[in-house]
Formats: sequence, structure tokens, C-alpha cells
Amino acid sequence: MIPVLAIDDEPLALQQLERYIAQVPYLELVGSCSHVREAEKILAERPVGAVFLDINMPECSGLDWVRELDKAPLVVFTTAYSRYAVEGFRVNAVDYLLKPFSFKEFSEAAEKVRVRYGQARQEASAAAPKPAGETSQAVFFRTERRSVRVLLDDIRYIEGMGEYAKIHRRDDPSPLLVLVRLKQLEEKLPAGCFLRIHRSYIIPVKKLKEAGKDEVLLEDGTALPIGEHYHQDLKAYLGKRMLG
Repeated sequence: MIPVLAIDDEPLALQQLERYIAQVPYLELVGSCSHVREAEKILAERPVGAVFLDINMPECSGLDWVRELDKAPLVVFTTAYSRYAVEGFRVNAVDYLLKPFSFKEFSEAAEKVRVRYGQARQEASAAAPKPAGETSQAVFFRTERRSVRVLLDDIRYIEGMGEYAKIHRRDDPSPLLVLVRLKQLEEKLPAGCFLRIHRSYIIPVKKLKEAGKDEVLLEDGTALPIGEHYHQDLKAYLGKRMLG
């Protein structure tokens, strides 16, 4: 859920924003205000992902208020005057709704917010410092004589060979041969990090570069086939991340 604020000094316009927000399943209305100074109190008390903000506000316009903020949430401006469009985008607004706007127009702006919000969270997660001494998550694989620690980031792909699996690693021409079936590995590998695309192949999802009808291409140029029974799993994974 994306926590959002609705800000408009016109009661009917504010009610419309509240109704529209309630109809979008991934938006959560955490406050509605008729003045930007009221909104500041809410921003100080809890995180807000986005604001739907009228430009023509008393005392301080929506544009000026956004410029004042040290760290502004995502902004969708609403106004009855089209002349503000350029100024709105100069402050990096996600979208601009010209009153009166329909729910369809609102939902399209909300979808842009959803995409930008998701991108911002991913970037923040990637930039977050890792615990001291830990640079990447690792797992252990049992071979015939020893247990070998392998960084997840070093795994290029995993190949099944009956009772065995080959762990193909970055910067190592010799795959690690492990006495385990691919099905068992699939169940034990960290959820969300790997995807089975064939009865003989598991790939790290972060290494997937392209997906075609019959094969995938990994970042290092390796092409692997897509099994008939695994098309739907791959399609579902891609569908959750497809922007176009």
C-alpha cells in the first residue's frame, strides 16, 4: 500500500479525491487537508508516499509548498488552470490532472505513482548499507567430501543431471557438482531469488536479461531453453514486473 495525502481547499474537490483514492486498491488515504500547513503536521508524524495536491491554495500555492519541502513525497498536481502544467513538471511532479478529471484519468495518474514509488523503494533498498562483514547472501552446497560456501551473486545458473546438480559460478570454468536433485534445490533456495525455467535449469532472477518464446538470455550471454511446463511460471514472474 502507498500512503497518500489529499490536499485541496475546495470541499467538493477534496471529497472527490477521497472517493477516487478509496477506489484504488494500492492507495491508502492517511489524511486529507484543506491547507498545506495541515499537511505538514501529517508529514512530520508519519511517512507519506505521495500527495494529490491542488495548486491554487490559500496563502501558499501547492507549487511553492513543494519547493519548500526538504524531501517531498511523489506529487500529482490538480488544478483548473492548464497554464500551471509546465511549472508542475519543473518540480518533478509525477503527473498533472486538469479539473474536472474523471476516475479513469485519476487511476492513470495513480498507476504512474505506483511505478515511481516501486522504483524509489528498490533504489533505496539497493543503496542501503549491508551489515558489517556481509557483502552478499551465501548458501552452502554439500559435495561428496565437503561443504562449499557459494555467494548467491556468483551463481550463473543451476543445471540438473538426474541425482546431481551442477552449480555454474561466475569466474569459475568448472561447475560445482552437488549430490542433490533439482527439485530439492528449488525448494531450499531463497524464495524470490531463483526461478525454474526448465526441468533441467534454475536461474537467478537478477541475472535474467531477456525472455523469448523458447529461451531466456542471461546477463553473461548464456542462452537456456524454457521448458513447456514452466512457461506459465516465467510469464507470471515477468507479468508482475512488466511496465509496457
